[in-house]
Amino acid sequence: MKVSFTVIGVAQSMGSKRAFVPKGWQRPIITDSNRNLKAWQALVAEAAGGAIQARAEPWQLLEGPVRLTLAFYLPRPKGLAKKMRAHVKAPDCSKLIRSTEDALSGIVYADDSQVVEIVAGKFYAAPGAPPQCRVTVEETAGEEPVAVPAAPLPLFVEAP
Repeated sequence: MKVSFTVIGVAQSMGSKRAFVPKGWQRPIITDSNRNLKAWQALVAEAAGGAIQARAEPWQLLEGPVRLTLAFYLPRPKGLAKKMRAHVKAPDCSKLIRSTEDALSGIVYADDSQVVEIVAGKFYAAPGAPPQCRVTVEETAGEEPVAVPAAPLPLFVEAP
């Protein structure tokens, strides 16, 4: 099974967690350093739910290995050249992946530990286009691709 959808909005990265125990409490409170994270994850969950409902065939949570394909199109600064496509500034692509991956747990797949393959990139949105994230989630065999060399890479190289 496979589902694809687009989330319109500025992708938010998974921030650092912080725990503290208020005076008189027994258990810690855990907070996230990115206050926009929950709103982003709600947008992702809503878009995923809409795509699932729009499917002709019924959806069942994916239980096996999953491939997650993500393309993050982030806001384009006004002074940036139109030809510029690579987004080498913050946020980190890996933190964007984590926040989106977590938002899909319990909606598309049972748990984000099922994600065994990730194809992702971050780019500037086209001039005049809104920031967005294109998502595809599909079942996979979870096996090593054929294109990977069969021979192991050398662990060391001897000096001449």
